[in-house]
Amino acid sequence: MNQLQDPPALYAAREPVFPRRVSGAFRNLKWVIMIVTLGIYYITPWLRWDRGPNLPDQAVLVDMANRRFFFFMIEIWPDEFYFIAGLLIMAGLGLFLFTSALGRVWCGYACPQTVWTDLYILVERWVEGDRNARVRLWNAKWDARKLRLRFTKWIIWLLIGLATGGAWIFYFTDAPTLAVDLVTGNAHPIAYTTMAILTFTTFFFGGFAREQICIYACPWPRIQAAMMDEDTLVVAYREWRGEPRGKLKKGEVDAAQGDCIDCMACVNVCPMGIDIREGQQLECITCALCIDACDEVMDRIGKPRGLIGYMALKDEAAERAGGHPKNVWKHIFRPRTILYTTLWSLVGIAMIVALFIRSPIDVNVTPERNPLYVTLSDGSIRNTYTLRLRNKHPDDRPFRVSISADARLKLELEGTDKLEVIVPADATLTQRLYITAPAGTSGATTERSDIRLWISDTVDNERVYADTVFNGKDQ
Repeated sequence: MNQLQDPPALYAAREPVFPRRVSGAFRNLKWVIMIVTLGIYYITPWLRWDRGPNLPDQAVLVDMANRRFFFFMIEIWPDEFYFIAGLLIMAGLGLFLFTSALGRVWCGYACPQTVWTDLYILVERWVEGDRNARVRLWNAKWDARKLRLRFTKWIIWLLIGLATGGAWIFYFTDAPTLAVDLVTGNAHPIAYTTMAILTFTTFFFGGFAREQICIYACPWPRIQAAMMDEDTLVVAYREWRGEPRGKLKKGEVDAAQGDCIDCMACVNVCPMGIDIREGQQLECITCALCIDACDEVMDRIGKPRGLIGYMALKDEAAERAGGHPKNVWKHIFRPRTILYTTLWSLVGIAMIVALFIRSPIDVNVTPERNPLYVTLSDGSIRNTYTLRLRNKHPDDRPFRVSISADARLKLELEGTDKLEVIVPADATLTQRLYITAPAGTSGATTERSDIRLWISDTVDNERVYADTVFNGKDQ
């Protein structure tokens, strides 16, 4: 009788990865990028920028209460969201460009998950030791020493997570003020909640989930293939040079053996825990630490570097035959990458032009619909409008209202006998406007007339206009 077999498991428990310390050009580049990116993230909210008495002096601020975004001398209003959309488009095109040229270099060097995981591994190595010491500690029974090392590591991780969550909320309000409120317990509950969520996610993602986030949670490994082709430079193992692999003692020579001595250095330094010698894999984030590790071994055994290195698939046949690969720049500068670069540049240029030609005055005109018009005692027709005048200057400005249409149309601003109002600095003023057409004029006797309102800044004579309609009696 056949025994019923259990179905195969659909989930495999995570195998912990303990990457070994390595030195080299790519590792040094990762250190530099980590320091720069973390420095920008943690320090930026504390940078000051004097915008005068009416505006916040934080250099980078997402002012949710007033629906504005400040970036040094630049101020973005809600109606200028196209700048944010442009930045997102540039970020996407930039990601496509780098992936097309060099594979997943974003994942390997600048992705927040990679940067914070690198930082957490650095702390882990500092507290528990390098790879072999961490493996022994993992397999050891729980005792006082293991508890002490683990809790020390977790506390430092938690402090890093707390600093990460705190830095994030500092981007949304004045950082020094919020820091005092957080310490004294006077901050808004949303601030504490956001900090708690970001602290936990940083602690968990960087300390425990690590490569699992890249493999299972991130969609980019599954999308990247569409950005890559045979010219894309990726980290690869030159198996035609390394195989057959085998152990080799110092000073020994075996003509039948390849250059790979099966030392496992490339595997031991990999933060994803993969073996690059098995070919291209979804898990590989192109951090190139395996290149540093392999080059170090090749130097020790007197073999040429490059057993593991950046390579394009198009060069494989030539290299197998003993030829030379194409110049690296020919791989990078090709129609696809040139197209991405061109599109990226055009979006950037368009945003810069839009930034410099935008007007510091904004106006919105809304005609009253109920009623469309009022007939006054002398037979004249009056329409009512709501003006929304926005002053983007850092100081109060007088705005004058005029009209370019039938000269007999009369304008009147509610609450003043002048056609001029003071709009506060960096604010929006709502103002009621009346336009009257005397009896018998074309405006009064035409059902709808197109009119153009002009708003002038009397300080520097800048002008903007808004088109609307005047509703009269249909005779």
